[in-house]
Amino acid sequence: MRAVVLQQHGGLDQLKYVPDFPDPVAKEDHVVIRVRATSFNYHDVFTVRGMPGIKVPLPMIIGLDLAGEMLEVGRGVTGWKPGDRVLVNPLNRQKGLMGEMMHGGLAEKCLVAQHQLIRMPEAVSFEEAASLPVAYGTAHRMLVTHNTVKAGDRVLILGASGGVGTGCVILAKLLGCEVIACASSEDKIRRLKALGADEVINYKETDFSKWAVEKYGKPQRRSHDGGVDVVVNFTGGDTWQPSLRCVKRGGKILVCGATAGYDPKEDLRYIWSFELQVIGSNSFYDDNLKALMELIREGKMKPVIDKVLPLERAAEGLRLIESREVFGKVVVTP
Repeated sequence: MRAVVLQQHGGLDQLKYVPDFPDPVAKEDHVVIRVRATSFNYHDVFTVRGMPGIKVPLPMIIGLDLAGEMLEVGRGVTGWKPGDRVLVNPLNRQKGLMGEMMHGGLAEKCLVAQHQLIRMPEAVSFEEAASLPVAYGTAHRMLVTHNTVKAGDRVLILGASGGVGTGCVILAKLLGCEVIACASSEDKIRRLKALGADEVINYKETDFSKWAVEKYGKPQRRSHDGGVDVVVNFTGGDTWQPSLRCVKRGGKILVCGATAGYDPKEDLRYIWSFELQVIGSNSFYDDNLKALMELIREGKMKPVIDKVLPLERAAEGLRLIESREVFGKVVVTP
């Protein structure tokens, strides 16, 4: 089968297109699916570079998110047959993440455990389904499962133009929030407005925290006046302290990652003085992915897909993710 394989850690040049990689074989409690679509996440960039404490068995076919059709069914698999359309939850309970501890979606075929399979509604395309798990699943768990936002809340979203960010914008608007989105270019600003964001800040030109204080007032210690209700911050780094300064008393900071640095400078005075809630959210579950596909089926949301590329150009897609040149998701169709 055709596949894109990580030979060793380093730069994107270590991703090699292989026209004759061995086909997977169905085994007990597993199925082989024909991959119809897979999507990139920034996690794939970290996998290529190598992450401290995580030993990836190389060579590895990367790609966490994938959707496709059933080809072969192994012994012990029930309720599934060839031709069934499936979305794959990338977390294997025994081995870990697809595309990291076991071969992932950048190939024509993939071996998947029975417990990872989620049936796709007919109204959901493979490209849409493959966009969901890591990005939209994380956003859904952070906002909906944890019940962190409500109608009327002012929600400021950092990194709003990426996969998780666009997911947060869409879901927050569905929940009736006032959305303030932060992006780095005029093109992304235009597209976020079209997506429904009420306000958009170019964070390269404007301090988002000062903007929020000027717009909504300085947060008050003795009242709930001023500031925003919620900041979605999965960047960390030098955005952390400014986030603390623009949240109202009793407000929330939602965290599901740290793409700009996991060890930011802290100021605990804001946490206790304004009774702030820092709420972490990790991963996603089948119920998040099923709920998202139902929203797509009902026509209430549509994942934002920037580009759809063939397998031979997969490395180009990951370069766009690494350089943050995308709006939403990059999908590969093997």
